[in-house]
Amino acid sequence: MLLTYVDESGDAGAAGSRTYSLGAVMVDATAWPSVFDDLIDFRRFLRQKFGIPVRAEIKANYLLRNGGPFRPLGLSEQARFAIYRAHLRMQAKLGLQAFGVVIDKPELATHRPGLDPRDVGWEYLLQRLERYTTKNGVETLLVHDEGDVLRVRRLTRKARRAGTAGSAFGTGYLRRPAVRIIDDPVPRDSRQSYFLQHADLNAYAAFRFVVPPPPRAVQIVPQHMWDELGTARLLAVSQVNHGPPGLVVYP
Repeated sequence: MLLTYVDESGDAGAAGSRTYSLGAVMVDATAWPSVFDDLIDFRRFLRQKFGIPVRAEIKANYLLRNGGPFRPLGLSEQARFAIYRAHLRMQAKLGLQAFGVVIDKPELATHRPGLDPRDVGWEYLLQRLERYTTKNGVETLLVHDEGDVLRVRRLTRKARRAGTAGSAFGTGYLRRPAVRIIDDPVPRDSRQSYFLQHADLNAYAAFRFVVPPPPRAVQIVPQHMWDELGTARLLAVSQVNHGPPGLVVYP
């Protein structure tokens, strides 16, 4: 069985962020204890090198704005870039799998007005999970950051009962219930989960791959930070539509 951790970047409002993005991190349940121990060792390394407390929450927003636990440390932009990159590179070393979903909100409003980007993003994510779990004969349990509990539960139950996916080889939709997503999604406080913190960093890196950052002397998250995931990127989610490796992008 797989545990799939999901966090978001951006918001649903028309006047807010350019995109709504989801980042996912998948870990085999049988490997979870050893991977967790390795993550603790990784966080001890960060404490030794940068002074970051082992239990500190590391989020993209904190690294970008030197906020949260980073404010009292006075770390340079180059150091925060290194911390971000290390988190993405670590995922391949730990045998994790990662993918992202990026919804361009202005494009969605133009071509499919009235739809909530959160619904579209989660439906795409659940479709990819359905395909992956079905093809590989595994089950998965979803763990997501607290905040949109009712929406995520509703969409997951809908996917499990009567999920649909657009046909890649013609018009119309295929009925593909996501029967291998077990039970209701589990909400967690990201402050208590290293895996959710990695998912948050993935979500923002996915956004920046699609929407490059404005020019500046030191880019904490440059456009191709997503590529630092290397072999952790789950290529299956983008193979049919020939999208960026490990990314589902609307449009």
